[in-house]
Amino acid sequence: MILINLLPHREEKRRQRRQAFFVGLAGAAVFGLLIVGVWYAVLQQMISAQASRNQFLKAEISRLELQIKDIASLRAEIDALKARQKSVEDLQTDRNTPVRLLDELVKQAPDGVYLTSIKQTGYVVAVTGIAQTNERVSELLRNLLYNSKWLEQPDLVEIKAVNLQTAAKEQRRLFEFQLKVRIKQPAASATAAASAPAASAPAKAS
Repeated sequence: MILINLLPHREEKRRQRRQAFFVGLAGAAVFGLLIVGVWYAVLQQMISAQASRNQFLKAEISRLELQIKDIASLRAEIDALKARQKSVEDLQTDRNTPVRLLDELVKQAPDGVYLTSIKQTGYVVAVTGIAQTNERVSELLRNLLYNSKWLEQPDLVEIKAVNLQTAAKEQRRLFEFQLKVRIKQPAASATAAASAPAASAPAKAS
């Protein structure tokens, strides 16, 4: 017996293929939405974690800025204290300078030299005096150059012969001179002062 299919099988196959296509399309769309949803969730988690890290960094930066301000304030206070300490030390040094200067000039001035004027400008001292001979002035310069712990760089500005009247109303030929000498810096003076007792200690012991 021969069976003949009189149904529209081609239309049925097309309908099945169309249905399968739409089912696959819907499945792909659902799978794509699922992937997008998972990626969105991961992305939101990453954004939340980064925002948390940013907030932590901002808090740490604020804390460090406060510490930096405190350190800057402490440094300013330390600098101010150092400046005040230096001012006190300079005042202490300057207070002793005139006495030390006069004592040193008296020690280094040889016999026959008389100082008539002393003027200090900073660390430079201008000295005016009268000497019996040129040799006395030369000796004074040598003493200031080689023997003085507190004075250095003596420089003879002028020397000239003058006739002066003595107490007995006699005319006497003397030599008027002007020189400049520098006071040694406080650090150098302090070093010399510290080394002087150490050098003299063995002599006292003997």
